[in-house]
Amino acid sequence: MGTEDEMTPEEKRHDQLTTAPDATEDDARPRIVVSDHDGAKRIDIADDSPVRPGDPTKEPDDE
Repeated sequence: MGTEDEMTPEEKRHDQLTTAPDATEDDARPRIVVSDHDGAKRIDIADDSPVRPGDPTKEPDDE
């Protein structure tokens, strides 16, 4: 890997998310999926994302 200026945005993201103590490759795994539908961008949470949006005061089974 070259200098930071030569890194792609994906490489910079991976580097940032895996340099913390106790970080793993899983920490750098993408959590969103971006797709294009007839010129409109759609952003979805990845099906295998370990963190999902929702009400933080409720358990997932309560919804």
